[in-house]
Amino acid sequence: MSGVGVTPEAALIRHAYPLIDVRAPVEFAQGALPGAVNLPLMNDDERHQVGIAYKQHGQQAAIALGERLVSGEVKAARIAAWRNYLAKHPQALIYCFRGGLRSQIVQQWLAEAGYTPPRIEGGWKAMRQLLNARIDAAAEQPMLVIGGLTGCAKTVLINRLESGVDLEGFANHKGSAFGRMPYPPPPQIDFEHALAKRLMALPGALTLEDESRRVGSVNVPLSFWQAMEKAPRIRVEMSLDWRLAQLQQDYIIDLERAHCARFGEEEGWCRMREQLGNALLRLKKRLGSARLARLQRLQALAFAAHENGDRQAHEAWLAPLLTEYYDPLYRHHLKRHQDAGLRELHVGDWDSCLATAQQWQAQHTASGS
Repeated sequence: MSGVGVTPEAALIRHAYPLIDVRAPVEFAQGALPGAVNLPLMNDDERHQVGIAYKQHGQQAAIALGERLVSGEVKAARIAAWRNYLAKHPQALIYCFRGGLRSQIVQQWLAEAGYTPPRIEGGWKAMRQLLNARIDAAAEQPMLVIGGLTGCAKTVLINRLESGVDLEGFANHKGSAFGRMPYPPPPQIDFEHALAKRLMALPGALTLEDESRRVGSVNVPLSFWQAMEKAPRIRVEMSLDWRLAQLQQDYIIDLERAHCARFGEEEGWCRMREQLGNALLRLKKRLGSARLARLQRLQALAFAAHENGDRQAHEAWLAPLLTEYYDPLYRHHLKRHQDAGLRELHVGDWDSCLATAQQWQAQHTASGS
């Protein structure tokens, strides 16, 4: 791929071309294209100054100020950063917000240094429109939704399927008040772009977990979520003991491991306790003061036992949390769907639901509808 510019197209994302985002860090943090690295032409302060100059004195004054701010050693350092990346990723493309002045300037400076990377015409804005269009189009594809009580390992099931779309994975969140991960959640734009990239690989059937529109700190795009709400369903039913073992893995073992990997053993342990304690507090309005106080006591006792090596002690507060809060909440949600006449193709244990989902996937892949 060569030339001054390339047309925005899905293949750039689907085939994971290396991308250099030359926008300022503050723009990149608000949302970037999948797989892009931020090697900006201007930092945030420089961009701010140039923006003021543009508003007050016009484009030429802004360009002149930008050339003064990014010159000498500053300019040399930024060219070196681009060259270093291009040396490792010779297929890389450049983009800015609209594929205009900033990416053209970067191209010019790199050409003078002997490099000729193409830029994406229309830049970030054009590619975002393309990615959003893919999500809207996916709302017309056949969908199967996997439902079930909390702890039925629905996400695990989704990820066993070629047609699976893991919304919780893209949101970096396990979907409940206790599902926060010890990593920053993605901006809404990055969540949408990750979803669109996955959908580019799935032109036919889609299988998703039954989710509310909000997953962690992000929202599922409206047209896509409305299609999910109307889709046929499979419901996983497992015993309380089985579900508790799954929650033990998700909310205790995996969460502790993730916190300690990021923050170290001591701080990770403290942060995990704080997170799970705060998660209970966020349910105060629905739990009521008395039930909250009881669960907090049980949770404190469980953590004391956990410190002595007994992780199973967490079942003392996880079990009533399921039976007294999450299970009634899900049954209310299920009744609303049943009252709306939504089809349930199958209700059964985890293995039978996986087999049914695989059969549905095969049928819709074969039929192309």
